[in-house]
Amino acid sequence: MHQKLEARKMVLGNMSRHSMLAVEDTKKKEEQLSIELRSLLVAGTALSVARKRLEESNRLLSTEKGYVRLKNLQKMLRRRQQHMISQVSLLYPVKFTMGPAQEQELDSFPNTSRSGNSARFKPANQGTLTILGLHLTMLPFKMMSFFTNKKEVQKSATALGYVGHAVLLIASYLKVPLRYPLRLGGSHSYIIDYGPSVEATSSDLSSNTVVSTDVKHVEFPLFLDGQDTTRAAYAVFLLNKDLEQLLNYIGVKSLGPRHVLANLKELVRTIQSVDYIDT
Repeated sequence: MHQKLEARKMVLGNMSRHSMLAVEDTKKKEEQLSIELRSLLVAGTALSVARKRLEESNRLLSTEKGYVRLKNLQKMLRRRQQHMISQVSLLYPVKFTMGPAQEQELDSFPNTSRSGNSARFKPANQGTLTILGLHLTMLPFKMMSFFTNKKEVQKSATALGYVGHAVLLIASYLKVPLRYPLRLGGSHSYIIDYGPSVEATSSDLSSNTVVSTDVKHVEFPLFLDGQDTTRAAYAVFLLNKDLEQLLNYIGVKSLGPRHVLANLKELVRTIQSVDYIDT
């Protein structure tokens, strides 16, 4: 009986310790729950205030006066954008020069509307587009040889630097993040292409491909670097993609993948039109 009594005392002691641990654990959980409940109450109060502000804003906007105020603010913003981009057009004017068409990035300049419909075409031999008086000759970007005119290559690189700077300024004024960012350097500017890196490993018996999600950037020169024309031509293609992005942002279709100066001129012309403010 004495042994049984001692055994019962040990069982009761273990049960008492477990009970104390359970009580302490319960107190900790109650404290944690109380903290979370207070946080939930604070968040609920903030949500209620935000909802009231949203309802008040919707009520003010639903009235005729509120809608008119919003439209006026939008017009003020667009007028400001027009003024700033007009300064860009003065800094880098894109104009026609009379004379026979050269080996350039466009042979015709369609006048498109905001829906992208062509209204008229400029004859190929009427003139060519220039930026700040420089032609954008695409022939050196197609083939490079010993007899290539180095001055034309330098002029084209300078013209591309002008276009890159104009695109960067217009994108910043429109608050549009460019898909292909630019690193300006005058006639030695670069355009950056971001893409996922892909690593592949293969063996004689099996082939496994490992795709990495790390995004790495590659810079392509907007000028001819040595005899390699492929990277420079791809850089011009990416620059035109940035122009296409800006055109699509304002509701205009691109004039084509090779129409760099024409797309820039159409972008500036559309922004400076009256329809841009009223849209």
